[in-house]
Amino acid sequence: MSRIRTYLGEVYIELKKANWPWDPKEKGFAKYKELIDSTIVVFIAMLLLGAFVAFFDTALRGAFDALAKSVAG
Repeated sequence: MSRIRTYLGEVYIELKKANWPWDPKEKGFAKYKELIDSTIVVFIAMLLLGAFVAFFDTALRGAFDALAKSVAG
């Protein structure tokens, strides 16, 4: 049990050292503006990456199917 308490104490000390992405003086949603903006950027990037992968997956599948048909017959 003392190992768990020691671990949690060390975690608490390290978390106090962390640079959090919000201003503690702000109130309400303004406090989390940087966090919300970063989340939106990540969400948009994931949508673009997903569209990119889906496009090339579809294009390459079509190209390989066409190549297989031309070789087979």
